[in-house]
Amino acid sequence: MSRKNKYLISSILSCTCFLLLNTLMAQGKLKVVSSASMFTDMTTHIAGDKIELKTLVPIGGDPHLYEPTPRDADIVNKADLILINGLHFEGWIIELIENSGTKAEVITITEGITPIASSDYKNSYDPHAWMSAENGLSYIENIKNALMKTDPANADFYASNKEKYAEELKQLHRYMKTEIQKIPPAQRVLITSHDAFKYYGSTYGLKLEAIMGISTEAEAQTSDIARVIKAIETYKVPAIFIESTINPKMLKQIAQDNDVAIGGELYADSLGDKNSEGSTYVKMLKHNTDVIVSALRDKVNTRSKHDDDHTKSSPWITYLSVSVALLAGFLIVLYKMNNK
Repeated sequence: MSRKNKYLISSILSCTCFLLLNTLMAQGKLKVVSSASMFTDMTTHIAGDKIELKTLVPIGGDPHLYEPTPRDADIVNKADLILINGLHFEGWIIELIENSGTKAEVITITEGITPIASSDYKNSYDPHAWMSAENGLSYIENIKNALMKTDPANADFYASNKEKYAEELKQLHRYMKTEIQKIPPAQRVLITSHDAFKYYGSTYGLKLEAIMGISTEAEAQTSDIARVIKAIETYKVPAIFIESTINPKMLKQIAQDNDVAIGGELYADSLGDKNSEGSTYVKMLKHNTDVIVSALRDKVNTRSKHDDDHTKSSPWITYLSVSVALLAGFLIVLYKMNNK
């Protein structure tokens, strides 16, 4: 056998052994499933490469509206541990878990956090508790405890990583409080696409207004538009903010018609991709804070770069355009129902 052939066979055997070893190692790892990207990032900081971790809702997806796939059912079925936010954030996930036939332990990682009650619905709560870095400490404590219980062999590793991560979140919390104080009190009004910032506002001292409620399932109403426009006029708001998982068209129209800037894009229900300013939980909250402070600190009604090619129009144009869009959507749904 030639030296060249011996080398080729040796290389093939080495690659095969490497792949087999990786497969065996992966099979021996704890299989963990997280419902959304923020919780996946938290878990990664604590568990590192000790687990096999998968996320159900992809980055950029809306967990409120997500529709599980057969692949999701298979992932859940094979899991040892499932981490969910609860508080009706993932309204679809309990049915998915029940139908999957999984024997995994399901842990609600908002345990111990005092939820903010909905002002519209009895026994309903705002699920966006991670928007406060202070609450993030409770999230990672619950994740650490779940990992230690399910995989006691690596308990010390999880505990050590969690403590290091907790220090990072505490530092972030202090940074956010300090930065928000740079906004004049009268200008601490945050207007966003949907009501995902109550915990953020409550912890760091901002008044909140949003087009949609705590879930993006409900369509915005004309009364919601009127309420937001009134807030813009009352508080002389210099900027409003779009969100990474929500179509910005409606908010941009409001900004254009009321001569206010789009202050920037915020992350709430999903992290950004790996090249974004919100690629991790810590970066997401820091980015949000920096964008909010930058836009609200100076009372300058600067036109948004999105609106440079438009002229100001009456707020009634906003009501009309949004109402037409809502009516068109209703008629489309009605047409589809009648033609089934």
